Parts: sequence; structure tokens; C-alpha cells
Amino acid sequence: MGELIQELNELAAEIRLETLRIIASFGNGHIGGCMSIADALAVLYGDVMNYDPADPKKKDRDWCVLSKGHAGPALYAALGLKGYFPVKSAYHLNEFNSQFPSHTDRTLTPGVDLTTGSLGQGISEAAGAALGNRLQGIDSYIYVLVGDGEADEGEVWEAAQFAAHYKLDHLIALVDENGRQLDGTVEEVMSHGKGLHAKFEAFGWNVIEVADGNNTAEIRDALLKAKQESGSPTALILHTVKGKGVSIVEASGVHSAKPTPEEWKIMLEAAERKLADVRSRKGGIK
Repeated sequence: MGELIQELNELAAEIRLETLRIIASFGNGHIGGCMSIADALAVLYGDVMNYDPADPKKKDRDWCVLSKGHAGPALYAALGLKGYFPVKSAYHLNEFNSQFPSHTDRTLTPGVDLTTGSLGQGISEAAGAALGNRLQGIDSYIYVLVGDGEADEGEVWEAAQFAAHYKLDHLIALVDENGRQLDGTVEEVMSHGKGLHAKFEAFGWNVIEVADGNNTAEIRDALLKAKQESGSPTALILHTVKGKGVSIVEASGVHSAKPTPEEWKIMLEAAERKLADVRSRKGGIK
């Protein structure tokens, strides 16, 4: 188990570094929300999901839906590292005729299962996909990453009600509760009242809290528990840090940033050091 967690931590560090390189190619982007889900993506693509980069549309695959579609660069990093395409090809983020728009598009990028970007849309699509797979007799899982700021959208709760009504137990939402959104903290902009745990539970979902949503071991344990649930969808509430691993963004909590050349240098060098540090621990894992 220690070796697996080491591998997941290494993948998370690689995703963070490549995400920064991808965003740096354009000069600005949603660094904070990308960094906070790097560990979740590492667990999904490093261990939990059933997928095949050589056959991105294989019928029995698990799906990963990025409802917070503005975090596309993090997903591109994960897909590239796992062989869907050379990761360096994503260094053309948002260029004319690029396969890599800032928000994910299934018609452009291999491995992207559903087009997202309009907040609330992705979880609705994911619920529909889960029901569609059931009707076709496909026993696969739909994993959908949702932002806590995104959960201000009424469409999120329409989807939640739909998923509970149809008992979509192969739908698992990973809620990135980093506490911040475009215009400030979630609490200031639009409080979730008694909290997202209580809201999802009230809508009929099984809910699992992940105290450290940037801890790959905790995320993995929660996902394995969620897959044992029968009769209802599951929401994992991941308590994350916006900009995790990038001190400049962690400190500011900024939603979208346009770093200076010097700031880019600092961030990229820090991510490279972190990856080297994680890799250096390999020899001590038993």
C-alpha cells in the first residue's frame, strides 16, 4: 500500500507541474482550482478508474466529468501523463485551432468524456450519463468533480435530486471544497447554510467527508467506500486548499491569475523541486 500511495503522490506532483507548464504556455488561467484537484485526479487516473488511453471511447470505461470545467489544464495534464496524447501538446492552451481550450470540450480533446464549462452543467450531464449507462447494462462509474462555488448554481441541485430519485449509485461526485470562488470566499458570496454535507444528504445522497482533500490515501479510501454504496449516489466532500502546492496562489486564494515572469519562474521551480522530492522518497518505501 505504501508503494501505491507513493506512486499516487508522484503522479499528483507531476500533474501540478505539468498543469503549471500548460497554463504558463498561455500566460494566465485558473491555477488555484486546478491545483486543488490534482490529488483527486491522481487517485482517479492512477488507481481507481477503468480506462484505456488507446481506446478513449471504450464502452465499459469509467468516465471522469470535470463539472468545474475551467480547471481543464489539470485534466489535460492527467490525460497527457497517462498517454492519451503527448503532454507537451497541451502547451498550446487556448491557441487558435488548439485541441486544448481552457474549458474542456469532448469534441476536441482525447479522453474528455463530456464538454463542460457552464457551471452546473457537468453534474447534470454526469447524472444523465450514469442513467444512460445503466439502461444499456454498462456497469461502469461516472466520477464528476464539482466546485463548492459552482454549487451555488441551482442546476447542481436539480441534478442531485434527479440522481437520488433514480438511485444512481454508480455516480460519485468529488466536491472540491476549497472555500473560495471568483469574487471571494464561498461563505461571503453565497453561503451553503448548514454546509454541503447537509445539503447533499438532504437531497438523498450518501455523503463522505474527506478531512484532507489533498491527501491521496484519504481520497482513495473514500472512493473505495463510495463504490460499496448501493441505492444512492455518493458525494465526497474534499476539504482542499485552493492553489495547493503553489504558495503564491495558496496565500492569495485567487481564482484566476496572470503571474509575472518572475512569479512563473518561482512557481515552476517550486513544482519541479516538489516532484524531485517525492521521487527521492521512492527508495524508502517498503
